Parts: sequence; C-alpha cells; structure tokens
Amino acid sequence: MRERVMFFDVLRCVAAIAVIAIHVLAPYRQMLGEIPFDQWVTAVGVNSVSRWAVPVFILISGALMLSDQRPFNAKYYLKRRLGKVLVPFLLWSAFYALLSGLTIQGYEFGVAEQVLRDSPWHATYYHLGFFYYFIPLYLLIPFFQFVVRHHGDNTLYAYVAIWLVTTLLYLLGIDGVWSNQLWLYSGYLPLGYLLYQRVPATLGWTVLFSLLGIAALATTTYMVIGNSLAADKYTVGRWLSYKTFNVVLAASMIFILCRYLGEGLSAPVNRVIGFISQHSLGIYLLHPIFLWPMKEFGWYQGHPAWVIPVWILLSGGGALWLSWLVSRSEKTQWLLP
Repeated sequence: MRERVMFFDVLRCVAAIAVIAIHVLAPYRQMLGEIPFDQWVTAVGVNSVSRWAVPVFILISGALMLSDQRPFNAKYYLKRRLGKVLVPFLLWSAFYALLSGLTIQGYEFGVAEQVLRDSPWHATYYHLGFFYYFIPLYLLIPFFQFVVRHHGDNTLYAYVAIWLVTTLLYLLGIDGVWSNQLWLYSGYLPLGYLLYQRVPATLGWTVLFSLLGIAALATTTYMVIGNSLAADKYTVGRWLSYKTFNVVLAASMIFILCRYLGEGLSAPVNRVIGFISQHSLGIYLLHPIFLWPMKEFGWYQGHPAWVIPVWILLSGGGALWLSWLVSRSEKTQWLLP
C-alpha cells in the first residue's frame, strides 16, 4: 500500500508543477524575434518537454479506477466519483468567467457575459479546457472496469495497441474516424492501468521507457523549434497535442520513472509530497488566480530560466495555501475535488 500511495503522490506533484510551468511560459511562445533567441528557445524548450503533464493525470485515473475490484455501484459512482469533479468544475467555470472580465483598465462586463454564454462549448479560462475532455472519460471508466473483470487484460492490450497506432496517425496529420477527441484521450485510461499492473517496476523496464520518452521529447523539441524557425513564427503542428504518439511516450516515461524512483524518498520528503498531492487538483484549479497579475501587468520581463521557476513557486505556493485553507472547513472543502 505504501508503494502505491507514494507512487501516485509523486506523479501528482510533478504533473502539477509541469502544468504550472506550461501556463507560466505562455507569454514567451509568440515572441520569436522580439526577445533574445536563447530566451525564446528556453521557454519553447520547457513547453516542448512538459506536455506529458495533463496526460499523466489521466493515466493516474486509469491506473486507480481500473484497478478497483469493488462491484460497480452507479449511485456511488455518479455521486462520489463524477459528482466530486463535475460540481467544482461548474462552480470554478463561473468564477473564472467573472475573472475573465477583469483587466488593469477596469472590469469588462460584456467580456465576462460572453465567456459565460460560450461556456458549454469553450472553457471559461485557459486551464479549464482539461475538464472538457477529462469529465467525459468518466462515462468510459465503467466500460473498462467491466472489460478488466470479465475479459481480462488481453482485450486492453489490443485496445491500447490500436489506440497507439491512431495517435501516430493523428500526429502525422492522417485524419479519420480515429481523430475523434474522446477516442484519442480514452486510451490513456487502460494504458495507465497496464503500466501500473502489468509493467514490472524494474531497472530494465525503466531504462527502456526512459529511452523511448527521451527520444520523443528530443524529437518534439527539435520539430517545434525547427518548424517555427522555418515559418519565422511560433508553430507547433500537432507535436504539442496531448493526443499524439510522442506525448504518449513521454507521459509513459514519467509514469514509470516516478514509480521506480518514488520508493527511496525519506519520510520528511514523503510527508511534503503527500501534502502537495492531496491538494494537486486544488493547485490545478487555483494557480491561474496567482498568475493573473503576471500576465496582466507583464511581470515576466527577464530570462525564462529564472522567471519560470519563480512564478511556479509563487503561483503554485499560493494555490497550495488557498487549497489548504478551503479544505479546512466542511462548509468549503467540497469546492475543490
């Protein structure tokens, strides 16, 4: 049990940090030719090697929920699983719709109203897009649980194999019925289960996944920077999509690495990681509040090599504190998953 707890705690922590990094560096991406080249490359490089962050959260969900051997209870599942995520998402979507109207020039009610009207189809803030494809996956989890219990893992192997081929086709720009968003995200669920339950936590497997992941990250970085320089503007194609083969390899590497390395941490480190992990979704939901002044006031002047870590610390620390504060009262703790 201890191995499992620490494994997922470490994963949640690194994924939360990587997500914040992606959001912090956003202003630099479109500044090719406007800032020194080394600064632009640093920011775009961090962006290119961090795209595994969101998929890792889906891998965690698949590993945990498909490993659950308890009989399926629809009422419990809808209330305790889906409802626990859906209700806070709706609430924070409304909050961020209101925040979207706030600028340094004043409050633009029309902007907030339009964002709220568009919320059924578009996220009200940049980080909430995750929930538009994550929540529908809850409808597929009972199906995968049924497959695991009644048909075994071989069916999942076949599913993941076909899915991996389609993620490669999607990366190469070959579209078809497999380009459906729900399909391309769905494979992370059985993949997380298989990585957790069927891939041994040995040095050999860790090295193999690391080599594949590093190759994927290096190729991604090379293609993004190279294509942008060729076009003389920031362009990524599909290399930074969460639904492509290269990102799947990178996310799998992080999953296996954290599983392998997460056991040798000291007790004090475990406590810190456990605390952060407990509030990881709170950090995800709340950190843009603390990034708002950075983006509105342009407080990102400087080299991304130090600006990114500083704002990760400030916004991540602020979100962790606020999430902890909200969790202290039974009247407010339901606001965060």
